[in-house]
Order: sequence, then structure tokens, then C-alpha cells
Amino acid sequence: MAETSRVSVVTGGALGIGGAISRRLAAGGDLVILNDIDADAAERARAAIEAAGGRCVTVAGDIVEDATVADVAAAALAHGGADVLVNNVGDFRPAAASFQDSTPGQWQRLYELNLLHVFKLTHALLPSMIDRRAGSIVNNSTVEAFRGIPQHPVYSAFNAGVSAFTRSLAVAVGRHGVRVNAIAPDLADTEQTPAAWMRRGYDAGLEHTWVPLARFGDPGDYAAVVAFLASDDARFVTGHTIPVDGGTLAASGWFVRADDQGWTNRPHRA
Repeated sequence: MAETSRVSVVTGGALGIGGAISRRLAAGGDLVILNDIDADAAERARAAIEAAGGRCVTVAGDIVEDATVADVAAAALAHGGADVLVNNVGDFRPAAASFQDSTPGQWQRLYELNLLHVFKLTHALLPSMIDRRAGSIVNNSTVEAFRGIPQHPVYSAFNAGVSAFTRSLAVAVGRHGVRVNAIAPDLADTEQTPAAWMRRGYDAGLEHTWVPLARFGDPGDYAAVVAFLASDDARFVTGHTIPVDGGTLAASGWFVRADDQGWTNRPHRA
């Protein structure tokens, strides 16, 4: 494995998309500063990375907490500062059946989980990137930032904020050698959203009717795009959110279910 001098910070970097990102960047020679709220999962990820010949430092803690942001930033700065920052953490939970059933407490938590921590950690690590006139920031948004998702409007709004922040910050810091991009995942088969959960109540074998590429996303599919955006191959790419969704955004449309039991964008047999 070729060793590089790059330091890459990945939040939520133990499992799912984040875990695949951590492994992909470490396999490319990066020292990965891996943050995760699950300390045991973080240690397992570190062990797997090191067993494969990579380098990893773990920082356990909830990234929405100021103390965790400070710990992650300190770990990166102890190794010369972050060359790559992947703000991966996000979740549609806590969720309510509808906006009118949701609570301000849920809105606040969704704000912290999907947008506020992106501001905080970027704010902590960006100055060293500007000082070195080099850096790549990759945020995790969602395709739901670009289409209606009737049961999760607050989640959608905050992720739209992630993509808007990505565009605007890219314009502001490009002259300092820092690029800012995002991915917009959909249908990731992970511990958080397993395929069996996404397929619930729908006939097996009909994925091609609602996913143009006819399958769910593997975590490696998302990690590959993050690795590209963080690499010199993307040196003239900044300010964009790249859908990584098997084509669902291109083909998307939400409909009231025929039985009037909520909404669907997944056709199935009557």
C-alpha cells in the first residue's frame, strides 16, 4: 500500500457509508481520523483498516457535541491538519408520522444531526486548509434535498441546507485552494437502512420498476464517489452535489398509496 501524507477526517466513519469511506481512503494511503458515536464499532473499523495495512486514529463521541468536535479537530491538527474532511453523519430520525405530529425537540435534533455539526467541524478545520492553500471537503446530503419527501420535510430541509452550504462555501474558499462538494445518496443497503427494511411490504424482484439500475446501493458505491471528489482527479470540481442513487432522482415521483396508507415512490403489484 502506497503511503501518502494526506490526513482524512470521516465522521460517522465506522459503519455503512461512513465505514466504506474510511476503508476506501485508508486503502489509498490516507491516515484516517475516524469519528463515530459507537466506540466499539469505531475500534472494529480501526482494527480492520490496520489489518489491511492502513492507518487509523479513532475519536469516539457524538459529533453534534462541541467536545467531540474539539476532539476530532485536535486529532487532525496533531497530524498537521485535515487534507480531507468528510462530513458523513446524518439521519432522518427522530421521525414523526407527519409534520403536524412532529415536535420542536425533534426539529432541533434533526438540525444537529444533519446540518449544525457540518458547520461546526468545517469551521474548526477549514482555517488550516486555507493556511496550507489545499483541502477537500465532501458533505453527505441526500436526494431528498432535491425532491419532496412528504413524511420527512424537516430532514429534507436541513439536507437542502447542506447542499446550499456546499455551493456557497465552495465559491468563498476556492481561491484558497479548498474545494467543497457533496454526495446525495439514496437506497443505501446499510445497517441504518438495510435492504429488507427498504423492501418491506413490496414484492421482491420489482426493484427495476423504481430503481433504474435495478439494485440497492452498496456502501462502496458511495465511497467510490467520495474518494473521487477528494482526489486530484476532481481538481476542477467544486460546489456540486453528486447524486449517488442508481437513477432514482432522475426517475423520482412520490404518490399517495392506493390503500391511502401513506405515500410511496415504489410501484408494486396491486
